[in-house]
Amino acid sequence: MKGPRRRDLLLGSAALLATGFAGAETWPARPIKLIVPFPGGSSPDIVARALAEPLSKALGQVLIIDNRPGAGGNIGTAVAAKSAADGYTFLLTIQGPLVTAPLLNKRLPYDPVKDLLPLCLVASSPNVLVVDPKLGAKSLAEFVRVAKAAKGGLNYGSVGNGSAAHLAMESFKSRAGLDLTHVPYAGFPQVVNALLAGQVQAAIVVPGQAMGQVKAGKLNALGLTSLGRVASLPELPTLAEQGFAGFEAISWQALLAPAGTPAAIARRFSEAAQAIIRSEAFRARLLTQYFSAIGGSAEALSLQMREDRQRWAQLIQAAKIQGD
Repeated sequence: MKGPRRRDLLLGSAALLATGFAGAETWPARPIKLIVPFPGGSSPDIVARALAEPLSKALGQVLIIDNRPGAGGNIGTAVAAKSAADGYTFLLTIQGPLVTAPLLNKRLPYDPVKDLLPLCLVASSPNVLVVDPKLGAKSLAEFVRVAKAAKGGLNYGSVGNGSAAHLAMESFKSRAGLDLTHVPYAGFPQVVNALLAGQVQAAIVVPGQAMGQVKAGKLNALGLTSLGRVASLPELPTLAEQGFAGFEAISWQALLAPAGTPAAIARRFSEAAQAIIRSEAFRARLLTQYFSAIGGSAEALSLQMREDRQRWAQLIQAAKIQGD
């Protein structure tokens, strides 16, 4: 290509590049929204709020938490995925909407691979199996006996169809040979309230949502879903050491942005977030909720998503789990 047309194209490309760099240099010029697709008081909400204040200071703009609960996190995740990729909307969510939702719902209004840009992992936690004390089960073996003997079966709660808590319990009940009925809720606070009200008799939840009730004697904790015991709960055995060798179901949370978010802005946001995630203050705050801070590269998050998708796809097929 020669002459004026080539010159015009070159000038246009240069102008676009200049505009992109200028946008990155002036960003952020207004408050930033962090969508959390779960209700207030849920584990993602707690982690997001622990991140919000120091991240606001680091970026020089207010970080607004926007709770969009529903459908196991799929509603809020869809909102984030379809938001303008201008660097003013980000997402903090758990693995359910990113990993298992696409396996269960072929009509999902977003594609987590195509519509979202991975930034970094934020935190992880083992889950804990808790039951209603009225069952009289103080150990995993006792719970299995009670559940098998229960006329009409027992109910268990989770934070939605296809959530990590749902699949973890499906995996456990399959290995234990139990007949338990799944009852989904909007978030872990609602699951715990349902346990306390006797609407469900068991659940696998993140420890931060249940250990207060366990210490008060209102729930019984029977085991962790990690392969080994954790320093924050050294007295609590794992399911793996109670006859379910190799059992593991870890919950994790991650930061993402709408696909197409300018690379320079995504990098600055991620770097600012990871500096906070590495800080002793943030790590100490998360430990009070039994979470471990992670951080890491966008590639590490993408790999985690791929590996979990392959793993849970096998369980979903074997257990014949259907989407909503």
